Amino acid sequence: MVKAYKQEYTYKHPWEIVSSASWRKFADPENKRILSHIREVDTLNHKLDPSCGKLYTTRAITIHAPGPWFIRKIVGQDICHCVESTVVDGQSRSMQLTTRNISLQKFIEVEEKIKYDPHPDNPSGWTICRQETSIQIRPLSALASMAEKVEQRCAERFVQNSAKGREVMERICKYLEAESSGITL
Repeated sequence: MVKAYKQEYTYKHPWEIVSSASWRKFADPENKRILSHIREVDTLNHKLDPSCGKLYTTRAITIHAPGPWFIRKIVGQDICHCVESTVVDGQSRSMQLTTRNISLQKFIEVEEKIKYDPHPDNPSGWTICRQETSIQIRPLSALASMAEKVEQRCAERFVQNSAKGREVMERICKYLEAESSGITL
């Protein structure tokens, strides 16, 4: 079984502000309280391809992901390591992030894709964020109903954490807009 969901959110901020906020989301000390499940973020590499003007970045993200007690008992840990691959295309004003877990893959496989593009209704002032997440519990696939419950619980946690991430992004966007106007918050 695979649990998948999609979310869409409109930031009432220009793409340049939202994409800048995405880079700062994990770095701001105030956000550590809100995004307390994120333990560490390290940039592994980044490359600018001058022929097409795209920026490629890979980051390692360590997440505290406590699940149900019986899953922690089977897995033996509640820390998950993920790899986030980001492609920023400044010419088309598009930013896509794909995050996959690299630890715990024997037990759970998660893939999250987030894409930021100018909103079709207001391309210079708003940004549309489309998020797709799929979660698959591996060893429980024989026990479909149990796997479905665990996947549902994981999906609910992802939805909660996504809301926290949007809250952080909104705060950073407001800060960046004030900063670009010469106002200090």
